[in-house]
Amino acid sequence: MKINDFFEMNICYTQEQVNSFATITGDTNPIHIDEDFASKSFFGSRIIHGFLSGSIFSRIIGTYFPGNGSIYLSQSMKFLKPMYTETNYTVRVIIVNCDYEKNRYTLKTTIHNKVSMEEALVGEALIYYKPI
Repeated sequence: MKINDFFEMNICYTQEQVNSFATITGDTNPIHIDEDFASKSFFGSRIIHGFLSGSIFSRIIGTYFPGNGSIYLSQSMKFLKPMYTETNYTVRVIIVNCDYEKNRYTLKTTIHNKVSMEEALVGEALIYYKPI
């Protein structure tokens, strides 16, 4: 693991996933689950929960990059654009700093719309990782 190593994957959330997230978290804000309500908002349609979209970083860090044994220490997120169901996004995690003595890595985390290329979410994660 070194600076500029990265991992990318494509995601597309379904309304069923959003509804499941609402049930699990108890966040039943109608902006996420009620199309009639959401259509009257300035978003014009239901949007994905911010933390559902950001949870993809946990999947990536814990499973793929760096993977098994990695421990999340912190995550910042800025929600720049709404994310919608049935829309294709690209998620990218890139190493921006390495502290090899402490086995800590700083990762830039981003999600952008695959068509418009607009960033929907940007953030930074700090992880502990020591290969076993």
